[in-house]
Amino acid sequence: MNDSGQNTGGPAASKRKDARRNQQTLLDAAAAVFVTSGVEAPVRDIAAEAGVGMGTIYRHFPTRADLVIAVYRHQVEACAEAGPALLAAGPTPHAALGRWVGLFVDFLVTKHGLAAAMQADNAGFETLHAYFLDRLVPVCTELLDAAAAAGEIRSDLTAYQLMRGIGNLCIGAETDSRYDARRLVELLVAGLREPHRP
Repeated sequence: MNDSGQNTGGPAASKRKDARRNQQTLLDAAAAVFVTSGVEAPVRDIAAEAGVGMGTIYRHFPTRADLVIAVYRHQVEACAEAGPALLAAGPTPHAALGRWVGLFVDFLVTKHGLAAAMQADNAGFETLHAYFLDRLVPVCTELLDAAAAAGEIRSDLTAYQLMRGIGNLCIGAETDSRYDARRLVELLVAGLREPHRP
């Protein structure tokens, strides 16, 4: 603080801000690699995507489980923040729901490797699953409610039901090149539309 009582921040605050930004860059890079290659992707691929050395990743995330959990939390937060932003940006609540579901599918592709990465830590996995529900069910509910209020979709589906259905459609998608989960999810979202009555 200076004599006027204001906090000047200084070099330490700037370093903390840079460290947070660097960590976000690593998490974004890891998430992108996990979506395309799974959670067992080589650390060198993540380092290349982030534009850093492998040592930087290990300094922030000593184990693969640490990295996967951090990516999981990072993606939950990104998904949670995206819902209201997409709804505000329009053009319609149904379009916002469709875009959000696309982000949710990307997240689920990463999530499917989480259990294997955590192995025996069932309590840790349960804690993360509860965090996932607490953060994302209300966001999905907001999107569904907005689309239903606009008369775009039927109103008899809960956010949990939709998210569970999407999750089930995504299971195994990464191991079968003939299966296009994203296409089926798009059909599911399209099928929510309120039927037009004559």
